[in-house]
Amino acid sequence: MRTKKHFLIPALALIASVMMIESAMAGPPFITDDPEPVDFHDWEFYIASINADSHGDWSGTAPHFELNYGVAPDLQLHMIAPLGYDAPSSSASHYGFADLELGAKYRFLHETNWWPQVGAFPLLETPTGTRELGSGHLTAFLPVWAQKSWGTWTLYGGAGYGINSFSGHGNWEFGGAVLQDQVLTNVLVGIEVYHQTLAQTDFPNEGTGFNIGTVIDLTENHHLLFSVGRSIDGPTSFQCYVAYQFTFDNSLWHFWSSSRHPD
Repeated sequence: MRTKKHFLIPALALIASVMMIESAMAGPPFITDDPEPVDFHDWEFYIASINADSHGDWSGTAPHFELNYGVAPDLQLHMIAPLGYDAPSSSASHYGFADLELGAKYRFLHETNWWPQVGAFPLLETPTGTRELGSGHLTAFLPVWAQKSWGTWTLYGGAGYGINSFSGHGNWEFGGAVLQDQVLTNVLVGIEVYHQTLAQTDFPNEGTGFNIGTVIDLTENHHLLFSVGRSIDGPTSFQCYVAYQFTFDNSLWHFWSSSRHPD
């Protein structure tokens, strides 16, 4: 089973506004994702929180739950179920279920000595949250990601197009890149730079930002992820992501099921 070797994609309409992106989070702990799906029959489960300060207004998830499953070779199914909050400095705060994110990652090119691996990861944000904690309408994000490794170093990134189904809210574009290094056998460190065009007419989320993050493998199955960053020319003065990740395969799932329901 692989451990988490990569770092956060655009997340929920809520997380989107938090991270200046109106699609969903997907390459923890960075916004930019990579093309590598979860291995066939493997699982990834996260308990995570993302938080951001934009001109004194705090918003984020507390927490959100992410589940990824390798349903076939080179194909991963994905879901994020968030509990979100919005705490403006000049009005009432809100907390509750935000927009549910669904997606599927498919890798259609494998990495060679000369070529990167390449994959697509379409995402759909469903309007399950309240108006204060969600977009109130369907949104989609259609990215293509690529990745190449040299020794302990890995470079990945790509770009995508976001689609708003609500009139008056424009579509948007996103691009980003992450450079990371396996500094220790169980520690990855990386830095991300990304840019997004204006996602909607009534929220100033256009701009460029960066994050610095790490993935720490406590054991083969237990991992900690963290990133921190801010806008370079956008509205977010501070943003952070923190998560616990549990990775397992079907053999552990069958063992747990049989222990609960012995013959």
